[in-house]
Amino acid sequence: MYDLIVIGGGPAGTAAAITAARSGARVLLLERGRFPRHKVCGEFVSSESLGLLARLLDSPDSSLLEHSLRIRQARVFIDARTLQAPVDPEAVSAARFDLDKALWDSAQPRGVDARQQVTVQNVMGSGPFLVNTPDGPFESQAIINASGRWSNLRPASNGDNKKKWIGLKAHFAEVASPASVDLYFFDGGYCGVQPVSLQAGSNQPRINACAMVRADVASTLQEVFSLHPALHERSSRWRLLIDPVSVAPLLFGPPQPLRDGMLMVGDAAGFVDPFVGDGISLALRSGALAAECLAPFFKGAVSLQRAASRYAEQYEQKLAFVFRSSSRIRSMLQWPRAVRTPIISLLSNSPAATRYLVKKTR
Repeated sequence: MYDLIVIGGGPAGTAAAITAARSGARVLLLERGRFPRHKVCGEFVSSESLGLLARLLDSPDSSLLEHSLRIRQARVFIDARTLQAPVDPEAVSAARFDLDKALWDSAQPRGVDARQQVTVQNVMGSGPFLVNTPDGPFESQAIINASGRWSNLRPASNGDNKKKWIGLKAHFAEVASPASVDLYFFDGGYCGVQPVSLQAGSNQPRINACAMVRADVASTLQEVFSLHPALHERSSRWRLLIDPVSVAPLLFGPPQPLRDGMLMVGDAAGFVDPFVGDGISLALRSGALAAECLAPFFKGAVSLQRAASRYAEQYEQKLAFVFRSSSRIRSMLQWPRAVRTPIISLLSNSPAATRYLVKKTR
């Protein structure tokens, strides 16, 4: 009988597992895939979670942050306008290929029983829980679900999904990339571009291009690049470094921090618009928060129901506002161009307003 089973070994799951193990809990971490691997992700780590990430990483994996590129500027290219603002405090560009493995490798020295290539088939009970896998059943007092937004454990979404959205990502070689996160918006989607590095790779300068686009607008990165004149011209000088990866569908909806007695973290709780730049941060913070709220339960001080309710309350206070902000901005970007253009023009002539917008799109 484990105190906690964490389903999913990405940033949210490892943050939960490490935090719980530190408090003395007996933790099992199950991941259906294998690390390292490339994931569709903007690979932007906002300043709000850098302290937490540093505490989670175990030496020598802590060197990941020391060698990661710093992002000090944001540029938004929309309707033939360019909005610029500093990213202050600065953010970090960290490849998921390195980040996920570093977090996974940090979990095991903390006492986490971490197992890869184990698929959770179903979860039974409401505490204690029975988790069924091809490797056999496992029991635990509590469950944290960090299985992501396409898990077989996730029910169909009732969110804003009238049109199918897909995610696309690849690394390219680019000389003299600015230390900037650049967002190129076009009708039907957007593409983020920023410099990134791989610890195990060469020192060749590279950028991460990650797009979210409607399936009826584009299905490849080359098609995406052609949808924005400035992006099309810039990408003509790139050379592909990794095979593109894709995911679909991208499902929007309000976050649900609790489901079927499980504490939901990361994308399993809710999918936030990638242009906000808080996906990794939300994963790390929600995972750690869930484990912290369960700590009194593991010590017998409160019931599982009370610990779960506490997590839901804390999630609403500390994290849910990001989803509301991104939803409002996404709605504005989907306005007809004739309505949107005067607003963009006003922003481009107002540095203070631009800084506010960029802050909301991190």
